[in-house]
Amino acid sequence: MNGAYGLNIPQTLEEVCDPQRVALLVYDMQVGILSQIANPDKVTLQVLKVLTAARNACVRVFFSRHLSLPKELMGMFQFRMAMAWQRTNSPEQVNPWFLRDAPGFQITPELLPRRTEGVFDKLTMSAFEGTWLDFALRDCGINAFIIVGVATEIGIEPTARHGADLGYIPVLVTDACGAGNGDAAKRSIDSLKFAGDALITDTETICDVLRKRSGVRNA
Repeated sequence: MNGAYGLNIPQTLEEVCDPQRVALLVYDMQVGILSQIANPDKVTLQVLKVLTAARNACVRVFFSRHLSLPKELMGMFQFRMAMAWQRTNSPEQVNPWFLRDAPGFQITPELLPRRTEGVFDKLTMSAFEGTWLDFALRDCGINAFIIVGVATEIGIEPTARHGADLGYIPVLVTDACGAGNGDAAKRSIDSLKFAGDALITDTETICDVLRKRSGVRNA
């Protein structure tokens, strides 16, 4: 690992994925969001593989959930966003999809969070905006996060960029991230690669790195 002025500067995936310094963020793996993508079962399986490897390596795990407010509490931006997603020009026709008690708001049961894992709700695309995630990570001495979930082009790219601006190293697991639009998702990944802030990897590679960290060997 490189160093300067008393700092350790991780560069490789193996260096970044120190279980004491990295967290796993499972982004918006909710029933109602998965129903909107083309391959929900495949994405869920890949996310589960990464989640299992992270748990075995004693990596801290956080789940985000996208929340809708009742229409009476929605503001200008929330109405504009909902109208765009639901393809209507009328605020009266907006239907809050992710109210707290709605079935679609729940995390898919295959990924049921443990009591030792954090679950937080958000109104924004970046998981860091308006949530306690940044405080929790910093308080644990974490400087990097692995991100999986949906959707790459809607929330995962903004979260990776925001995280990098906050001083974290994002690790994007491309085949454990679903998308509503494949072309848009590819552009997001290409843009993150170009910027250079994030490490880009796949499920097999990240699971192998975490497995070595946990002391569990391939059968």
